[in-house]
Amino acid sequence: MAAGAAEAAAAVVEVGSTRQFEELLRLTAKSLLVVHFWAPWAPQCAQMNDVMAELAKEHPQVSFVKLEAEAVPEVSEKYEISSVPTFLFFKNSQKIDRLDGAHAPELTKKVQRHASSGSFPPSGNEHPKEDLNLRLKKLTHAAPCMLFMKGTPQEPRCGFSKQMVEILHKHNIQFSSFDIFSDEEVRQGLKTYSNWPTYPQLYVSGELVGGLDIIKELEASDELDTICPKAPKLEERLKVLTNKASVMLFMKGNKQEAKCGFSKQILEILNSTGVEYETFDILEDEEVRQGLKTFSNWPTYPQLYVKGELVGGLDIVKELKDNGELLPVLKGEN
Repeated sequence: MAAGAAEAAAAVVEVGSTRQFEELLRLTAKSLLVVHFWAPWAPQCAQMNDVMAELAKEHPQVSFVKLEAEAVPEVSEKYEISSVPTFLFFKNSQKIDRLDGAHAPELTKKVQRHASSGSFPPSGNEHPKEDLNLRLKKLTHAAPCMLFMKGTPQEPRCGFSKQMVEILHKHNIQFSSFDIFSDEEVRQGLKTYSNWPTYPQLYVSGELVGGLDIIKELEASDELDTICPKAPKLEERLKVLTNKASVMLFMKGNKQEAKCGFSKQILEILNSTGVEYETFDILEDEEVRQGLKTFSNWPTYPQLYVKGELVGGLDIVKELKDNGELLPVLKGEN
């Protein structure tokens, strides 16, 4: 067993120079090569090195390499490595895919897919291109306003994407997003599909509006608000949420798992009544969390609503229970 473990550990090759990397690329041309660009200071990289070691045991026909991004800057710059961990996939000495970030399930999926797909199809094969165009069409139409960016609105991974998100939020524009770091095929394909070489890219009704400079111009000319769909105003949203069910509880956590003692107690009381109710986790939406305090003029959580009207917090609900009034209130009889 010890010999087997040593062999598996040795299956992930460490590359320390540009020359060594290029030689390895040439030697492994006929098979799949997976390269992990990592850094010793990043704990998520250490975890992904363990994942690589496991994958090396499962796929002996695949070559796995780890390359310290900052120690071999020539290679990192050539392949535009801007964050760690990043994984590149090579076949026939050509880069065929990329994965940015510590996504173990996605890495496993990509290794399995590329390892079983044989040779990378030559560029003359038009079928994959047709499939990609269809996929890009679906993605650009996935929401009325679609932003293709580096990272997510919560965690943008480049300054331009961050600025774009800030502008859209400032104008209360409702949009969905796609992280191009999560899919190299989409990242490269969209540049050709839209004839636009950089990111972020903003689409409305499936049509490209443009990148950050265009959005800034539209903002300056007051045209942005007429092009993009608006998110509902907070007050309208809160009205809809408080009326979502006959009995609505705004709490920390959800029915399955309360995340504070007060929320846990109010759940126990409501469950004892047998009345159906729905919950909203205020920890997952800061806008609702802060806005509802003003909307209801009630500064703390949990908050219980019946037919859109505030009943109160835990103390009020306890009082109603002790007085035998809670059930009529929940049924809307009071």
